[in-house]
Amino acid sequence: MKRITMIVGFLVVIGLLAGWITFSNFNLAALPDPGGNETLLATRAKHQLVARASREGIPPRPKDRAASAAQGDKLYAINCSLCHGEDGRATSPMGRWMYPRAADLGSPQTQSYSDEQLFWVVKNGIRLSGMPGFSKLETDEHIWNMVDHLRTLPAAKQ
Repeated sequence: MKRITMIVGFLVVIGLLAGWITFSNFNLAALPDPGGNETLLATRAKHQLVARASREGIPPRPKDRAASAAQGDKLYAINCSLCHGEDGRATSPMGRWMYPRAADLGSPQTQSYSDEQLFWVVKNGIRLSGMPGFSKLETDEHIWNMVDHLRTLPAAKQ
């Protein structure tokens, strides 16, 4: 019964999404910024899916978070700054013109993820977003170092 409810719920969501795309001014082009509804829908779905995926299988983090963040700063410069900019604000040309845009890593939306959720995102990436997964390039310890560095970024300017 639970499976049938999930399938029906999924079909309803897909139907609503199809209707919204059909009857809204949805623009497939990657150059203009997405509209408020599109951003809200995509953000909520992403947060829910990451929260579910990160519930298990996350290894323990390094004990010394300050040393971890210092190492993460170096790894960030190599792996992340091309898209997210040196300061994490997506100010690089690459990140500014990705679609969706590279995330502002100091924003409340990004910082609202738990450490385990950020670990999962860095390790696995997010399909159809431009965010690659680093599990084949970096060790779990290095991924934790990058997460610890992300927590040191200054808050976004309001």
